[in-house]
Amino acid sequence: MASVPSLASTVQQRLADALTAALPEAGSADPLLRRSDRADFQANGILALAKKLKGNPRELATKVVGAIPANDVLEDIEVSGPGFLNITVSDKAILDTLAARAADDRLGVPYAEKAGTTVIDYAQPNVAKEMHVGHLRSAVIGDAMVKIMEFAGEKVIRRHHIGDWGTQFGMLIQYLIEHPHELDHKDSATSGEEAMSNLNRLYKAARALFDSDEEFKARSRDRVVALQSGDEETLALWQRFVDESKIYFYSVFNKLDMEIDDPDVVGESGYNDMLDETCRLLEESGVAVRSEGALCVFFDDVKGPDGNPVPLIVKKSNGGYGYAATDLSAIRDRVQKLGADTLVYVVDARQSLHFKMVFETARRAGWLNDQVHAVQLAFGTVLGKDGKPFKTREGETVRLVDLLDEAIERAAAVVREKAQDLTEDEIAERAAQVGIGAIKYADLSTSASRDYKFDLDQMVSLNGDTSVYLQYAYARIKSIIRKAGEARPAAHPEIALAPAERALGLHLDQFGETLAEVADSYEPHKLAAYLYQLASHYTAFYSECPVLKADTPEQVENRLFLCELTARTLHQGMALLGIRTPERL
Repeated sequence: MASVPSLASTVQQRLADALTAALPEAGSADPLLRRSDRADFQANGILALAKKLKGNPRELATKVVGAIPANDVLEDIEVSGPGFLNITVSDKAILDTLAARAADDRLGVPYAEKAGTTVIDYAQPNVAKEMHVGHLRSAVIGDAMVKIMEFAGEKVIRRHHIGDWGTQFGMLIQYLIEHPHELDHKDSATSGEEAMSNLNRLYKAARALFDSDEEFKARSRDRVVALQSGDEETLALWQRFVDESKIYFYSVFNKLDMEIDDPDVVGESGYNDMLDETCRLLEESGVAVRSEGALCVFFDDVKGPDGNPVPLIVKKSNGGYGYAATDLSAIRDRVQKLGADTLVYVVDARQSLHFKMVFETARRAGWLNDQVHAVQLAFGTVLGKDGKPFKTREGETVRLVDLLDEAIERAAAVVREKAQDLTEDEIAERAAQVGIGAIKYADLSTSASRDYKFDLDQMVSLNGDTSVYLQYAYARIKSIIRKAGEARPAAHPEIALAPAERALGLHLDQFGETLAEVADSYEPHKLAAYLYQLASHYTAFYSECPVLKADTPEQVENRLFLCELTARTLHQGMALLGIRTPERL
């Protein structure tokens, strides 16, 4: 179906037409429409127009109102103050628009006008290392943005740039050669926990030997050379580490209710064959220069504490490649082979300077330009309740899997307390949906660039801005619809709306505009805020407007219609954030 224009865009167009008709000398002026607490909308554009035309704003505003033909959308327009327009739309217009949204599978949300191809780089764990709380935000924010952008019509290519290369693998592979059974499994059905346990044990043993045995250290360094030069035996053992780590990664992502597909996992090693050419192209074009034996890119505005320039090192003086060479090769691959016109990196804010320099280098080299751009969706740190970086009591980094298990455990207590006629299996299923949803929502409801406090007690609360509050609102609606018996949801545009119904209806109508803004600005917290406000509007509606005991059968149907559209909007919005909405809680 065709997209449904929002009431705001309809009102905007009516006002723009009236401005042109009443004040042709103004050209195409913007009415500057916004939501208002004094009416449904307020238009402030006539103030600026009056200055430009050197006229009296109230007189101009009255002239514009007079140019609006009679219609069934605008019920009342009041000239207020120095020329504001306070606009009230008709109840019929609200219900007609919502009925059109309800008739569409996409709730009337349009596809983006200029859809392109975006590569989004997120969820970047390291091979042979455990995932910790620091890996949470990239995964959760990235997954939500993928879903939101795909819903908007963008072609999205996922990339998980895992850390699967480097000097530590020489140590690990050498140890595995000398202790060949360290990665053996007890049975064929390997769990993520067992895979991680094997990797942890091997890493600790290899590190201890590396630190205490000079001969093993020398053999490990030789093994790095063998790895980098493509020795078959070494590469085969390296692949075992990657495969073992993937078993673990996928088990964690599965617990996070995230789908990660193997072809999307392209680690640092995936760009090895491009590194030499990347460096040659940068040097030949003069973008990178030799400095003290290293290949560097310099920037006028990047200087160290001593005032000297701090370069981006593409190739070290010993011939080794830095992270920059890999990141620049990845840009070339994503633009030239994958055909991306936008690159989004969901990466910790502490790496902002590195990516600023990488992007600028790529622009100088011509790999990024006015048609192809890169953006870092930078995120802040996860803090403990004390406001300090989140650590265990022993000062260790918190394991991600422990965090997820604890959230599910806390959620199980909440679900069990509220559960009505749920089996133990159903309680366990709901607990996972509520617990993981709580963690995701706490992250996504905070502006990505800000740090946030990890407080499980607050996250699984039924009160306040939490996913549980939203899930409970959805489950409550589904319960009402189940109890409706013969009554069916149906819009009745002839019925007058109560204030709480109007507020809910107007907010439902903003869903498409909110999604467009979120997709454009990469700010999923704005969708979370919209959904929380929607649940709050619904709570007010529920308390003020009896649904099944409304005055007439038509009013029952109309209120059921508002309930059902709210449920569908909550369900769709939460799904775009990667959060489940159980029908019973």
